[in-house]
Amino acid sequence: MPPFTKNPSPSELPVIVWFRQDLRLADNPALVAAAETGRPVIPLFILDDETPGRWAPGGASRWWLERSLAALGRDLAHIGSPLILRRGNAEAVLPALVAESGATAVFWNRCYEPFAIARDTRLKAELKAGGVEVRSHNGSLLREPWEVNSKAGTPLKVFTPFWKALQALGDPDKPLAPPARLSPPAQQPAGDALAHWGLYPARPDWAAGFGALWTPGEAGAQARFADFSAAAITDYADQRNVPGQPGTSRLSPHLHWGEISPRMLWHATRSEAGGGAESFLREVGWREFSCHLLHHEPLLPQRNLRGEFDSFPWADDAAGLGRWQRGETGYPIVDAGLRELWATGWMHNRVRMIAASFLIKDLLIDWRHGQDWFWDTLVDADLAANAASWQWVAGCGADAAPYFRVFNPVLQGMKFDPDGRYVRRWVPELARLPDSLLHTPWTAAPLVLEAAGIRMGKTYPMPMVDHGKARDRALAAFGTIKKKTALS
Repeated sequence: MPPFTKNPSPSELPVIVWFRQDLRLADNPALVAAAETGRPVIPLFILDDETPGRWAPGGASRWWLERSLAALGRDLAHIGSPLILRRGNAEAVLPALVAESGATAVFWNRCYEPFAIARDTRLKAELKAGGVEVRSHNGSLLREPWEVNSKAGTPLKVFTPFWKALQALGDPDKPLAPPARLSPPAQQPAGDALAHWGLYPARPDWAAGFGALWTPGEAGAQARFADFSAAAITDYADQRNVPGQPGTSRLSPHLHWGEISPRMLWHATRSEAGGGAESFLREVGWREFSCHLLHHEPLLPQRNLRGEFDSFPWADDAAGLGRWQRGETGYPIVDAGLRELWATGWMHNRVRMIAASFLIKDLLIDWRHGQDWFWDTLVDADLAANAASWQWVAGCGADAAPYFRVFNPVLQGMKFDPDGRYVRRWVPELARLPDSLLHTPWTAAPLVLEAAGIRMGKTYPMPMVDHGKARDRALAAFGTIKKKTALS
C-alpha cells in the first residue's frame, strides 16, 4: 500500500534519522536537527554485515549491540517515535525506506571507518540525485579528523603534538539537550524484531557473565560516568595502571557505540581539578588520535604503517596463538588478562599492552592475529583504537613504542599487581602462592607448590618460552629488517 492516504504537505513528509554508532538521545546532533524541523521522524538502525570491506561487529560487540538497541528503542518510544530495525546492505535498505515512507530528508552522524566513509559518500550522492536532503553531523568526536593538523597543515602521526593541536582549538561545542518529543510518521514502517537478529549468543551462551558487569545503553553510560566521577577520577592518574583496583572508567564500550559523547565527557570533566581529570581527558585524546590516524591511513587495520615491517619474519604458530587466546602461556599476568577478556568482554588497558607485547615479541606472532582476537572478544572493539594500539605495541605504527621495548611479563606483573589481587582473581589455581612467587610460579620449591595445590605442567602450564631468550630472538628478528632497510 502507498505510504500516505492523501497528498501530504511538506511538513508531513518524514525525516529519517539513521542511527549507527550514536545510540543515544542526548548530544545527538542528527536527532536534534531532525526534531527541530518539526516534521515526523523515523529513527532507523540497519544491521549491515554486507557492505564491501566492512568489519562486521564481533561476537562480544554483537552482545552489546543487542542490549544497546533495546535500550535505545525504549527511549525513542518514550519520546514518541519508535526505532525501526532493518537488516541488509545499507545502500539498498536506506533508499528503499526513503521510497516506502515518502521521506524527503535523511540525517546521520558520521562514522570514520574507511568502508563507512565510502558507503556514506555513495549513499549521499544517490539520495541527493533523487531529490532527498542529506545532512551529516559530527556526533562521535571532539573535532573532525581533518581539523587537527600540524602548523604546516598536515596530518599528525605523533600523539603529543596531536594533543597540543587539539587543545589549541579550544573547547568543543557544548553538548545538546535531547529532544523532548518526536512526531511519529502518519504510517509506521514495518521493522524487524530485535530478537530475530540472533545477536545474543545462545549455544553456548559464552556471554552469560556479561550482564552482571555491563549495562549497555545511554542510561548505563551515564551511570558509569557518574560512578567514575564520584569515586575514581581523582586518583585516575595513579590507579589507571593497577589492574587489581577499580581505577579506570570502563567507558570505552559506551563511547564506541555512542551511548555517551566525548563532548559530554569533556565538559563534565573540565570542571574537575587535579591530575586525574587531566589524565582522563588525555585518554579521550588518544581515542581522537586513533580516529585521526585511521582517517588519514585507511589501511591501518591491514597494513604496517612502517613499511620495513612488511618483511618481518613472523612465526607461523597456530598452537602458540591458541594458548595465548586461552590464557595458557604460563605467565600469570598474561593469562589473567586473556581470561578476564573471555569472561567479561574487556581487559584492563595496562594488561592489554603486556598481553600484546607477549604475543608479538615473545611469540613472534603477527600483530594482526591479536587484533582479530580482540575484535571478536572485546565489547569495546573499535577499529581505529584496536588497529592503532596493536601497531603501537608492535613498533610498526604511528608514534609507536620502539621495537626493542619488550615488556617483561614478570616485572610488569610485580610492578602493577604486587599484591597479586588481579592474578588471584583470574588465575585462581595460583591463589595460594605467596606474593613473592605469584608471578614466577615455576621457580617455587616443590614443597611450596605442593602446599599451594599446584602441579606445574598439570594444573598450571610451564612458561611457553623463556622470556630472556624470546627477547633476544625478537631483537634478532628486528635486526634483519633493519639490515634490509639499510641495504635498500
